[in-house]
Amino acid sequence: MVGSRVRVLVVDDSAFFRRRIAAMLGGDPMIEVVGFAGDGQSAIIEARRLKPDVITMDVEMPVLDGISAVKRIVAENPIPILMFSSLTHEGAKATLDALEAGAVDFLPKQFDSTTGQEASTLLVRRVLAIGTRGVNRRLGTLIKPRPAPVAQRPAYPIHRGSYRLVAIGASTGGPVAIQTLLAALPASFPLPIIIVVHMPASFTPAYAERLDSQCAISVKEAADGDLLRPAHAYLAPGGKQMLLERRGEGVVIRVKESTPEQTYRPCVDVSLGSAARLMPRDVLAIILTGMGANGKQAARLLKEGGSTVWSQNEESCVVYGMPQAVEKAGLSDRVLALADIGPSLIKAV
Repeated sequence: MVGSRVRVLVVDDSAFFRRRIAAMLGGDPMIEVVGFAGDGQSAIIEARRLKPDVITMDVEMPVLDGISAVKRIVAENPIPILMFSSLTHEGAKATLDALEAGAVDFLPKQFDSTTGQEASTLLVRRVLAIGTRGVNRRLGTLIKPRPAPVAQRPAYPIHRGSYRLVAIGASTGGPVAIQTLLAALPASFPLPIIIVVHMPASFTPAYAERLDSQCAISVKEAADGDLLRPAHAYLAPGGKQMLLERRGEGVVIRVKESTPEQTYRPCVDVSLGSAARLMPRDVLAIILTGMGANGKQAARLLKEGGSTVWSQNEESCVVYGMPQAVEKAGLSDRVLALADIGPSLIKAV
């Protein structure tokens, strides 16, 4: 039993937060906290010694900061690293730097009494999701089991003619995957793109700025009333919902407050489902890495209307949850490695 647990190294310069994170993780029988480090340099040493399946890492630390530690750790051994981030614009920028350096995901560092239980549940789920591959590697079980049967593909309408919109959904591992995809597109890309990735409200402005600076197409955080334009990508604002609405001959974005029952804010099913209802035959949807099955309902609506759905393959995903749900439901027209999605998209449109 112990050998199959996800082994975690906790890195934070605060002894209080190290104890708090360990307590949150220790409540799950599938997780074992195997060590601690109080700075980036110690993290590198402990990572070599303990060979954990997952590392939780703070950004700002003495001796060596978290971003520098991430670069050095993943250069030696691609251990999944989960960053903790402050909910500020500067904190978001630092976290995005850490993701570019090789971290696979992040969580807001909010452990107060009003959010503690929710934060604990999310932390445990995230560590288990990103740590599974490390356990398999350590136990020598990388040979793939026989895959579960994929649902027989229903007789959906076949897409004919040109697309009018590209719609992308992602979660865990999504920020880097989306950057990889969009960076492959030329400034002359002929379609608008909408993007939904599970991120807090304080992160999406900095993330949109980062994408815009690194891509040939224009990228912005979506605002209510934005008119969809070719070679422009619109990122759903964190904490809210992004929908599409027809205005004359064009299509505009509507940004609305999330309702209490909406778990994902923003939600892939909400945004892509809106696109499916507005232009049922004309969307090319792409479901990227992420936990859960958010996006599957919208993929079904899109397929029923005659649109096209692609999904990222398991090997290139950080977490093969959302794409797997779409593929196993028989809703994916193509299953592609992340590196192939951008070039394939250029050819398709």
